[in-house]
Amino acid sequence: MTDDDVLAETRAFNELLAAALAELPSVHTLPPEETRRARREGRGVFPPLVFAEQARMIEIPGRGGPISLRLVEPESPRGAYLHIHGGGWTIGSADGQDLLLVELAEQTGMTMVSVEYRLAPEHPFPAGPDDCEDAARWFVEHYPGRLVIGGESSGAHLAVLSLLRLRDAGVRGFDAANLVFGPYDLTGTPSRRLWGDRDLILSSQIMDWFADCFLPGMSHDERQDPAVSPLYADLRGLPAALFSCGTLDPLLDDSLFMEARWRAAGNETSLSLWPEGVHAYTAFPLEIARRSRAEQATFIRG
Repeated sequence: MTDDDVLAETRAFNELLAAALAELPSVHTLPPEETRRARREGRGVFPPLVFAEQARMIEIPGRGGPISLRLVEPESPRGAYLHIHGGGWTIGSADGQDLLLVELAEQTGMTMVSVEYRLAPEHPFPAGPDDCEDAARWFVEHYPGRLVIGGESSGAHLAVLSLLRLRDAGVRGFDAANLVFGPYDLTGTPSRRLWGDRDLILSSQIMDWFADCFLPGMSHDERQDPAVSPLYADLRGLPAALFSCGTLDPLLDDSLFMEARWRAAGNETSLSLWPEGVHAYTAFPLEIARRSRAEQATFIRG
């Protein structure tokens, strides 16, 4: 496909997506458990979940109780990728990532490990970050070779918090970070504040609701604390990072700003922007999704 063909496909998909979302109740109007159930039953705009036979679950200890990890293990792995799923800190699951994990394992030859962290609003901040930090500490102690951390949307946010926590504790181990359309300022960057009422996976109301579930009762200033919004953190001493985002994503500025600050702090970065890609574009059967995932696999493989 030519670049013009890819853009035409993306635009046609965006129109269909907007029309489909307009016919469905918005995420922020439903109890989280209803959205979780609908996702597992294949209802909604996302492709149905497929659970891989070769994936398995293990449990590791965590300060909030046992943490489940979803593993996809190729023969003779050359490293490992710690994956943190998205879903606004309130939805999503480790086993809901099987197709992505299998694809990345095949393309990288690395073990894939996805974290089943506790979800808001039942378990607000800092439960999810604590689980991801505990999983990251376990991960760097148990896997040899090239080690990478990353995730999509809120998963990218949690990956960055994990890196900062481990760095501040003097724990090293990750060689790279794969950060895909993450939110890094939970008070809202300009692209988020200017988004308006459009619903393309995310709307202003949905983003506010996700943040309120994750950070109940927190003031604006508290949400700007670097422990919550890593855009405001000291970013020195972090691994090389690939930032990926579509240009039709309300979180676009989060990737633009974080990549610039990451690089200014002396770290290696790459920025990959996908014309008119919406939030979560990598989850859909689109050419920009295929190309973006292939680029991420190359980066993860190193």
